[in-house]
Amino acid sequence: RPHATIDPVVMAAATVMRLQTIASREIDPQGVAVVTVGSIHAGLKNNIIPAEAKLELSLRYPNEETREKVLASVERIVRAEATASGAEREPEIRTDHTLPATINDEHATARVTAALQRTLGEAAVIDPGMFTGSEDVSWFARDAGVPLVFWFWGGIDPTRFAEAVAAGRLGEDIPTNHSPFFAPEIHPTIEVGVTALSAAAREFL
Repeated sequence: RPHATIDPVVMAAATVMRLQTIASREIDPQGVAVVTVGSIHAGLKNNIIPAEAKLELSLRYPNEETREKVLASVERIVRAEATASGAEREPEIRTDHTLPATINDEHATARVTAALQRTLGEAAVIDPGMFTGSEDVSWFARDAGVPLVFWFWGGIDPTRFAEAVAAGRLGEDIPTNHSPFFAPEIHPTIEVGVTALSAAAREFL
């Protein structure tokens, strides 16, 4: 008797699709925002319409203004889709945890960059531009009132990386850190990381 129900699975599916319009239609194309539904939980059996559906989201943003805009859009869409589906209960919207944007201090970053270039060589230090990572280190810097410098260092075999670039298959052949196939080269990745961190520390000591 599907006609006698308010189906939370259909409601969830519609909500997921609508949420994808936040980044593509509500954020300036020159800006950045990420709205990812990383988890959906609903139902236990194929012939039983469940009583509820749970969506778990990950949101990324470069500043507090965009954060507020994205959060407001998520809530608006969730409530609107529930209304459109005829839900008899208001959706429950909960923020489990939040992190401020990870923004490097300009002056401290210049000092660390110079230290890394002296230690590792200028060609080994590059600026990759903005990333939409989510890092709790931003809490540490803000709460301690200290400048933040966050950087990445490579862990992929250079030959393998070059082959992937030459073949135009970088995205397919080189797994990133959220992939189950991510496996950095242990050596010299550890040694380079320790050397870089030591160089940065010495710069401020």
